[in-house]
Amino acid sequence: MTTAYDFSARDIDGNEQSLSKYKGEALLIVNVASKCGFTPQYTGLEALQKEYHAKGFEVLGFPCDQFGHQEPGDEAEIRNFCSLTYDVSFPMFAKIEVNGGGAHPLYEWLKKEKSGLLGIGAIKWNFTKFLVDREGNVIKRYAPTDKPEAIGKDVAKLLG
Repeated sequence: MTTAYDFSARDIDGNEQSLSKYKGEALLIVNVASKCGFTPQYTGLEALQKEYHAKGFEVLGFPCDQFGHQEPGDEAEIRNFCSLTYDVSFPMFAKIEVNGGGAHPLYEWLKKEKSGLLGIGAIKWNFTKFLVDREGNVIKRYAPTDKPEAIGKDVAKLLG
């Protein structure tokens, strides 16, 4: 059976990173963008990272420019924006596509595991979130409008 830990992706510095590095940890996988109305969610995502990281939890940010050209920068610009504007400490990855023929395999799998409303698999906008348990299984999918602060109770329950 495939799990989130079976995938790899380039990190924000361009190094191929196996997600098996996070084996045994719960994950919140999020497609992010720097110029989106939901961008302030970086604050809540960072708060989740700080609160639960020591208990075996990681937020993983995947920049995506497929929605309204809201992630126009390159990886260096994205890294600087996240660091300087939101003091992001969670792992960030290189820009990917989440829909269409060029969609990253991780996102193809995530969409199959948990489709959105009415069974539609496509990611509809930036800041769609997937909660993954310690075994690498997708537990829940959250809409872009679901604030990270509201996800904290699910994370706490998952971590025990």
